[in-house]
Amino acid sequence: MLVKVMPVVTKKYQVTIPKEVREALGIKAGDEVVFVREGDRYVLMKLTDLLKELSEITKDIDETVKEVRQGLARGIERSLRELEGEK
Repeated sequence: MLVKVMPVVTKKYQVTIPKEVREALGIKAGDEVVFVREGDRYVLMKLTDLLKELSEITKDIDETVKEVRQGLARGIERSLRELEGEK
């Protein structure tokens, strides 16, 4: 971890995001940013980047739910065939 700039917190609890950090994160005037808690620290992110990450996570969840439903349907069909075979 390399720390180059240490902005000061003002009396209004504001800080200036250093140019190097703004450029690295692609932050421009008017962008909304969020502080995301990761364990015992916070990470600064552009809101749009966070929404993209959440969208990807949701996509993975949707695929998992689809696969689980398909697996359950196959299991139910197999069980029904077995029950019909016992009659």
